[in-house]
Amino acid sequence: MFVTNDFMELCYLLIEENTKETAIVDPGMMKEAKIDEVCSFIRDNDLKVKYVLLTHAHIDHAASAEFLAKKYGVEVCGNIGDESLAQNLADQAMRFHLPVKLSPLTFGRHLSDGDVLTLGLEQINVITTPGHSEGGLTYYVPTSGFACVGDTIFDGSIGRTDLPGGDFETLIDSIKKKIFTLPDETVLFSGHGPSTSVIREKNYNPYVH
Repeated sequence: MFVTNDFMELCYLLIEENTKETAIVDPGMMKEAKIDEVCSFIRDNDLKVKYVLLTHAHIDHAASAEFLAKKYGVEVCGNIGDESLAQNLADQAMRFHLPVKLSPLTFGRHLSDGDVLTLGLEQINVITTPGHSEGGLTYYVPTSGFACVGDTIFDGSIGRTDLPGGDFETLIDSIKKKIFTLPDETVLFSGHGPSTSVIREKNYNPYVH
């Protein structure tokens, strides 16, 4: 896990221990030093990058996606609902007054609900969880008991819905029908802040009661 930028966004490396096949989830690095930190870890641990996965295409989660995909010869994977966000990273930078210059990002692979990705012997189940953005995705790894949920849900909170593509009712529906149907003990790795669990959020998250 790496803190990538001033938004305190978290980039995760999903690593299959036997093969060292790796998925980079939400690379939001906006400065060269932060990119180097992630790339150095990958190099030093002899990891084999297989995917760049986006939970959604907001700039704080996707800023380095194209760079890393080209560096490691892989595709950027995301949901078609966020394609317009990906194509307009430069506009997002202007909206948040960020001093970065980014080209339009094109998904090399569109992921949909029920898709299954593999890392060695591990499976990553793709779950659509729109609401924070139109094309929000969750990546659930059942054998390891965790899910990368992006900005869908946080420890005691939920993602904001006032940005383009956001919708409060849709987000709550995604949480209740998708996140909360995972096993209670599932660890939830959010895009910002500490990890939590399905049972904790079922019991204590004030936004879903």
